Amino acid sequence: MARQIKPQSGIMDIALYQSGESQIGDRKDVVKLSSNENPFGPSEKAMEAFRRAAHTLHRYPPTDHASLRRAIAEVYGLDADKIICGVGSDEIITFLCQAYAGPRDEVLYTEHGFSMYRISALAAGAKPVEAKERERVTDVDALLAACTDRTRLVFIANPNNPTGTMIGGNELSRLADGLPPKAILVLDGAYADYVDGYDADTSLVESRENVVVTRTFSKLYGLGGLRVGWGYGPQPIIDVLNRVRGPFNLSTAALQGAEAAVRDQDYAAKCRAENTRMRAWLAEALAELGVPSDTSCANFILARFASEDEANACDDYLRGEGILVRRVAGYKLPNCLRITVGDEASCRRVAHAVAGFKGQR
Repeated sequence: MARQIKPQSGIMDIALYQSGESQIGDRKDVVKLSSNENPFGPSEKAMEAFRRAAHTLHRYPPTDHASLRRAIAEVYGLDADKIICGVGSDEIITFLCQAYAGPRDEVLYTEHGFSMYRISALAAGAKPVEAKERERVTDVDALLAACTDRTRLVFIANPNNPTGTMIGGNELSRLADGLPPKAILVLDGAYADYVDGYDADTSLVESRENVVVTRTFSKLYGLGGLRVGWGYGPQPIIDVLNRVRGPFNLSTAALQGAEAAVRDQDYAAKCRAENTRMRAWLAEALAELGVPSDTSCANFILARFASEDEANACDDYLRGEGILVRRVAGYKLPNCLRITVGDEASCRRVAHAVAGFKGQR
């Protein structure tokens, strides 16, 4: 008898994820600006905590993540009992879809939203639904119009990836209040740490029963290689998510490294300030070359070209110069390139290269 082994419905609709490239042949001088990483890496305190963790690698890590949750709560002024930790914020997104969306349910997000929303929805058997943006900015009216009685999750990245744009708290409150009774608003704050003084709208969690915020240590804190993220939400939702979370989902090294990183706010502030400085410089330098971008609130800019052909040609030229950026046609932005804000030398190098591409050196 022939085997008829098949995956669940929706799985084969998921395209394999393509991460940002890190190499160009055998070149040793490659500048990687394709994955929105902190060019300065993690703090020395985080690296020291990681090294110390080597002495206890034979022990299982704690299952409650109490020490890390307490550190996050102290730094951000939150309730530690309402925090859940995961393998990057991606895992929190997966937990939400696994727990609250399934066959015949709908998961809503914006047309240029992070690709993991669609992937996690399909993996849970739910239907992914896109709402239009307005000039690459989240459109609350479009999201509300797209809601149905089957909507279970609404994902908003604020600031958004790959556009870098964001909307204000009043609009987010209006969205949360206008959702169907069974829907949860998930505010993805992966890049919120780059907005000075912004609480990633965690205050909405305190005043609503249907809002969850996700955060990550992969961006500002420079711990992409450790994969640590967290979520903040109403106690009943966090309790549900902990029921599907694996007991040992985070290693001891990841937990201790992340705790040291979040407590080193002096280093985080320096990285934030330098990103703000070079982001403004890079955006202005490219604009002077005829390559505009929307005001970015993250650690990258979305450079816009006249056509898809020009964007691809510029990307090819940059690769020839040893510079890796990110094509975003998969995000329905074929005429754009997403460029991570690197250190000053990297930003100047990419601006110089684009000038060469434009024939303006």
